[in-house]
Amino acid sequence: MTDPSPLSSLSSALADIVARTAPSIVSVHSHRSRSTGFVWKPGLIVTADEALADEGAVQIGLPDGSTAAATIAGRDHTTDVALLRADATIAPVKLGATVPALGTLSVVVAADRDTPSAALGMVSASGKSWRSLRGGDIDSRIELDLRLRDSQEGGLALDASGEAFGMAVLGPRRVLVIPTATIERVAAQLEVRGRIARGYLGLGLQPVRLDDGVGAMVMNVDKAGPSAAAGIRQGDVIVAVNDQKLSGVRALSRALGPASVGTVVDVAVRRGGEPASFKVTIGERPEA
Repeated sequence: MTDPSPLSSLSSALADIVARTAPSIVSVHSHRSRSTGFVWKPGLIVTADEALADEGAVQIGLPDGSTAAATIAGRDHTTDVALLRADATIAPVKLGATVPALGTLSVVVAADRDTPSAALGMVSASGKSWRSLRGGDIDSRIELDLRLRDSQEGGLALDASGEAFGMAVLGPRRVLVIPTATIERVAAQLEVRGRIARGYLGLGLQPVRLDDGVGAMVMNVDKAGPSAAAGIRQGDVIVAVNDQKLSGVRALSRALGPASVGTVVDVAVRRGGEPASFKVTIGERPEA
């Protein structure tokens, strides 16, 4: 009997990886939207937040073909991680800690039309941490050269050894991976609090052009917010924070991440053309 060819051995290894992972993969149904999720802990399922409807009931399709009701335990729009609770006995996956190297093979195991599915591709980008357009801190930049259907978003990305390194999501022009470090960090907070703490200044801001750069005009002030307590008023123009010139309102908003809550910042403003400075203790953004 001849030894199997390298291609045959690779094919068998990939099929084995998919077969081991598929029992922990579920389909997620929410208000005309279908996506994929995976069991993070017993009774807790991680899925892609952007694929989850904003309202209505959530149901999951289990590997045995049955369905179960699920509730949203928490969601974070900025990192695209959502956590569901479901009364279903499914073994959780083991998330790895490594970031795959550029050019390595990757398999995404997902659900497509309520049946297990898999996609094979290559890691086309593997780099440092980055910040999403919504202000979320993503621990590693990982992109995959493969195609996924909408229903496969939220699937589990595995390396050639079968280790899970993140959740596959659909970017504007490519498939991105939310790495396991981000998932573990965010899902742990969602499990306990149901939300991710975000910094809050209590200001409504409008960008304005200045002779020496840009500023942010205070259009309204939350009377119960931290900026009002510090003495900032409507009509003030913020020009710097902690001695760094303001680069824009969006940049200021992105700086108000979870780590900012409780910190004290020096806010430099112009009031009636005159400079003024205030120390503001960043609060926690109230729930909408």
